[in-house]
Amino acid sequence: MPRVETIADLFVEEPMQWGVRGDPHLWRAMRNYFTAVPLPTHLAELEEKIAQAFLVLSGQPLSTPEMFYVARFAHGGMSSGYISPSFWRERALPLLRDRYSAQDLTDF
Repeated sequence: MPRVETIADLFVEEPMQWGVRGDPHLWRAMRNYFTAVPLPTHLAELEEKIAQAFLVLSGQPLSTPEMFYVARFAHGGMSSGYISPSFWRERALPLLRDRYSAQDLTDF
Protein backbone atom coordinates (compact mmCIF):
# COMPACT_ATOMS: atom_id res chain seq x y z
CA MET A 1 0.00 0.00 0.00
CA PRO A 2 1.40 3.45 -0.88
CA ARG A 3 2.16 5.95 1.86
CA VAL A 4 -0.97 7.08 3.67
CA GLU A 5 -1.21 10.75 4.56
CA THR A 6 -4.94 11.31 5.01
CA ILE A 7 -7.71 9.15 6.39
CA ALA A 8 -9.15 9.09 2.85
CA ASP A 9 -6.04 7.22 1.70
CA LEU A 10 -7.12 4.26 3.87
CA PHE A 11 -10.31 4.05 1.77
CA VAL A 12 -8.66 4.03 -1.68
CA GLU A 13 -8.66 0.26 -2.11
CA GLU A 14 -12.18 -1.07 -1.63
CA PRO A 15 -13.04 -4.31 0.20
CA MET A 16 -13.55 -7.46 -1.86
CA GLN A 17 -17.01 -8.06 -0.32
CA TRP A 18 -19.70 -5.78 1.04
CA GLY A 19 -22.54 -6.22 3.51
CA VAL A 20 -25.42 -4.78 1.44
CA ARG A 21 -25.71 -2.54 -1.62
CA GLY A 22 -25.50 0.79 0.21
CA ASP A 23 -22.16 -0.04 1.85
CA PRO A 24 -19.95 0.73 -1.19
CA HIS A 25 -21.64 4.10 -1.54
CA LEU A 26 -21.05 4.89 2.12
CA TRP A 27 -17.43 3.75 1.73
CA ARG A 28 -16.93 6.20 -1.14
CA ALA A 29 -18.72 8.96 0.77
CA MET A 30 -16.32 8.37 3.67
CA ARG A 31 -13.34 8.55 1.33
CA ASN A 32 -14.60 11.94 0.11
CA TYR A 33 -15.42 13.08 3.65
CA PHE A 34 -11.85 12.41 4.81
CA THR A 35 -10.03 13.82 1.75
CA ALA A 36 -8.32 16.65 3.65
CA VAL A 37 -8.22 15.03 7.11
CA PRO A 38 -4.67 14.09 8.14
CA LEU A 39 -4.04 10.61 9.43
CA PRO A 40 -4.17 10.74 13.25
CA THR A 41 -1.23 9.53 15.32
CA HIS A 42 -3.38 7.21 17.47
CA LEU A 43 -5.63 4.35 16.41
CA ALA A 44 -8.31 5.33 18.93
CA GLU A 45 -8.60 8.75 17.30
CA LEU A 46 -8.99 7.15 13.88
CA GLU A 47 -11.75 4.89 15.16
CA GLU A 48 -13.52 7.86 16.75
CA LYS A 49 -13.36 9.86 13.52
CA ILE A 50 -14.72 6.95 11.49
CA ALA A 51 -17.58 6.46 13.95
CA GLN A 52 -18.38 10.20 13.76
CA ALA A 53 -18.31 10.12 9.95
CA PHE A 54 -20.57 7.05 9.93
CA LEU A 55 -23.13 8.98 12.00
CA VAL A 56 -22.86 12.16 9.91
CA LEU A 57 -23.08 10.39 6.55
CA SER A 58 -25.66 7.71 7.39
CA GLY A 59 -27.71 9.36 10.12
CA GLN A 60 -27.26 6.35 12.42
CA PRO A 61 -24.57 5.42 14.95
CA LEU A 62 -22.15 2.61 14.14
CA SER A 63 -23.63 0.70 17.09
CA THR A 64 -27.02 0.37 15.35
CA PRO A 65 -27.91 -3.34 15.62
CA GLU A 66 -29.84 -3.81 12.36
CA MET A 67 -29.25 -2.69 8.79
CA PHE A 68 -31.04 0.53 7.85
CA TYR A 69 -32.01 2.51 4.76
CA VAL A 70 -30.36 5.73 3.55
CA ALA A 71 -32.05 7.20 0.47
CA ARG A 72 -28.93 8.95 -0.87
CA PHE A 73 -27.17 5.57 -1.14
CA ALA A 74 -30.02 3.94 -3.11
CA HIS A 75 -28.87 3.24 -6.68
CA GLY A 76 -30.94 0.20 -7.68
CA GLY A 77 -31.29 -3.42 -6.59
CA MET A 78 -33.10 -5.24 -3.80
CA SER A 79 -31.01 -3.96 -0.89
CA SER A 80 -30.20 -0.64 -2.55
CA GLY A 81 -29.66 2.10 -0.02
CA TYR A 82 -29.31 -0.26 2.92
CA ILE A 83 -26.29 0.01 5.22
CA SER A 84 -25.05 -2.90 7.31
CA PRO A 85 -23.53 -1.65 10.57
CA SER A 86 -22.36 -5.18 11.33
CA PHE A 87 -20.33 -5.15 8.07
CA TRP A 88 -18.72 -1.89 9.18
CA ARG A 89 -17.97 -3.15 12.70
CA GLU A 90 -16.84 -6.66 11.74
CA ARG A 91 -15.17 -6.21 8.33
CA ALA A 92 -14.58 -2.58 7.31
CA LEU A 93 -13.19 -1.30 10.62
CA PRO A 94 -10.76 -4.21 11.05
CA LEU A 95 -9.58 -3.68 7.47
CA LEU A 96 -9.05 0.05 8.09
CA ARG A 97 -7.29 -0.70 11.40
CA ASP A 98 -4.93 -3.10 9.63
CA ARG A 99 -4.15 -0.53 6.94
CA TYR A 100 -3.54 2.09 9.60
CA SER A 101 -1.30 -0.22 11.64
CA ALA A 102 0.78 -1.03 8.57
CA GLN A 103 1.87 2.62 8.34
CA ASP A 104 5.10 3.98 9.75
CA LEU A 105 3.77 6.87 11.81
CA THR A 106 7.17 8.07 13.02
CA ASP A 107 7.21 10.80 10.34
CA PHE A 108 3.94 12.35 11.50
